[in-house]
Amino acid sequence: MSVLIVLAIVIILLIILVSCIKIVPQAKVFVMERLGAYHSTWVTGLHFKIPFLDKVRAKVSMKEHVIDFPPQPVITKDNVTMQIDTVVFFQITDAKLYTYGVEHPISAIENLTATTLRNIIGEMELDHTLTSRDIINSKITSILDVASDKWGIKVNRVELKNIIPPREIQDAMEKQMKAERERRESILQAEGRKKSEILVAEGEKQSQILRAEAQKESEVLRAQAEKQALILHAEAVKEQSIREAEGQAQAIEMVQNALAQSLRVLSESNPSDQVLTLKALEAFTKAADGKATKIIIPSELQSLAGLATTFKEVMTDKDQPEIDKPQ
Repeated sequence: MSVLIVLAIVIILLIILVSCIKIVPQAKVFVMERLGAYHSTWVTGLHFKIPFLDKVRAKVSMKEHVIDFPPQPVITKDNVTMQIDTVVFFQITDAKLYTYGVEHPISAIENLTATTLRNIIGEMELDHTLTSRDIINSKITSILDVASDKWGIKVNRVELKNIIPPREIQDAMEKQMKAERERRESILQAEGRKKSEILVAEGEKQSQILRAEAQKESEVLRAQAEKQALILHAEAVKEQSIREAEGQAQAIEMVQNALAQSLRVLSESNPSDQVLTLKALEAFTKAADGKATKIIIPSELQSLAGLATTFKEVMTDKDQPEIDKPQ
């Protein structure tokens, strides 16, 4: 019987010893008390507590917490009551202060958030409230962070999740938004028509400019073509005149050369006075062909009748056959 008692005592002691071995998981701390007073804070790892003396007062998670608080009624500066719900992001930095600093930390944060939100919204009008979420979030975060520091809590961020104004305010806002959208639509349509008319006018203007430039270019090209044609015609006339003058000059030169040649030959043949008189008569005949308006008869031609008779006799003697005279 005594063996069984000893065995039971040993088993009970083993159970007590095993129960005193504690393993603290990651991202958690244990707040330990000894004889009802704070003793230490256990971090991640293996720990052993003294039986019947040490006690785990709280197991605190060091991860960031997210709490979505229900909507709170708030009144704006222009006496509009609306519902606003908030989301608070906080993290426990000191497990001892979190455990002993406040009785219900989450409830304390919720109430502090609600009162701070009422104070901030009460200083703002409705329109400003709806358009200043970032400002409200920053103010609430700053105030909560300072107030919760003595609780071992760090408020990282506060966000306004929903802002719900009264139904009549929502209807008025919807009508206002609809009127604003219609006004913007009218403005956009007017601007579109204006831009379209401007583009059409600019296109017409550009078209007229291009047509004018094309007409101008055409006239310039036509004038240049006419100028080139006149230049070519003038050059052709000039070339023709030059060639005619050169031809006349060559003809005159040839006539003069022929005349000089005939005079040279005549001079070399030692002509008689009758031949010279005959040449003078031929020259006078050419001079009196009717083109000259004034004819000067030299004195050497006064015996023209006798010269003509002599020339006639000579020609008659050449044409008649010779007749044998009787011996």
